[in-house]
This record gives sequence, C-alpha cells and structure tokens, in this order.
Amino acid sequence: MIRTAALVGLLLAPMMAAAQVEEPDDYRMDHYRAPVPDTLAGATVVDTETAHDLWSTGTVAFIDVLPRPPKPENLPEGTIWREKPRHSIPGALWLPNVGYGALAEVTHDYFRAGLARATDNDLGHPVLLFCLEECWMSWNAAKRALEYGYETVYWMPDGTDGWTFFDYPTEKLIPEPLP
Repeated sequence: MIRTAALVGLLLAPMMAAAQVEEPDDYRMDHYRAPVPDTLAGATVVDTETAHDLWSTGTVAFIDVLPRPPKPENLPEGTIWREKPRHSIPGALWLPNVGYGALAEVTHDYFRAGLARATDNDLGHPVLLFCLEECWMSWNAAKRALEYGYETVYWMPDGTDGWTFFDYPTEKLIPEPLP
C-alpha cells in the first residue's frame, strides 16, 4: 500500500520537473510569456526584495524592457488611439522592444544608447533589467547587456508583477525616444 505522501510525490514530480526551465544557449525567439529559467549565466538573478534594496541605494540603473504595442495601421478616420500606460519602478528607463530574440541593428543601437544614457556610458555601472513575471524579454535583454560588455548585470524575473505584489511604489513611464 502506497502512503499518501508518497502518492502525492509521485503525482507532483512530473509537474515540478516541467516547471524547471533550462537556460538556453541562445536567445528565446518566441513565446515570450512563459516560465523562465532560474539562472542567466554571467548575471545575478535577484528576487523582488533584493531588487528593492538595490533600488533604494540609487546606484543601480533600472531598465524596463516591456514591449510597446505599435499603433495599428489603417485605423478608421477619427479613431482615437490611447496607449496603455506603463506603471513601473520609479526612476527606471523604459526601453521597449529590446528584449526580442532577434533585433534589427537600429534596435541594437537604441538599446546600446539607452544603456549608455542610464549608466553615463560606464560599462562597470550596474544595471538591472526587468519586464513582467515569466517574461523572456527581460532574460533576453539582460543576456544582451552582458554581450554588450556590461560587467554587473542583475535580472529580476518577477518584474513589475513582483514589485507591485510587495506594494512598492510605481510611476508612469514614458518610453525612451528613438535617437
């Protein structure tokens, strides 16, 4: 006769194994809203409370990489287009669309310029990248920041979902303009 705890363990083991996501060798190219790995080689993965502690020091550049939906083409005349506001971590720089797996050169340039602005062009200045919970955009962007040569890269997998769960302050962000 199998004990209850052993039976529960047998039933949950496949689900728990499925929940663990392996860190890929390259960028995530699709299905960006999905479980993410617990690691990012070369970066420091931080939970929301640690991110808040870093934010409180004022010494880390916070970079929000949530994508920005484009205005639909060919809207009927007179249609009012209202973008959804982005409420994020105060003082963060919003660099939308830099977390996709493949980027056009103009988007690489935009990301590099935004990082340079946030860090006073200092590759040694720490940066923390985030998006939403279970969002590969921030994982991709943090990996890319490492490849650009940034030495201290933090990645916060829980993003603003985790931040607001702890009831930390937020502010409305405006996307960094294209150069």
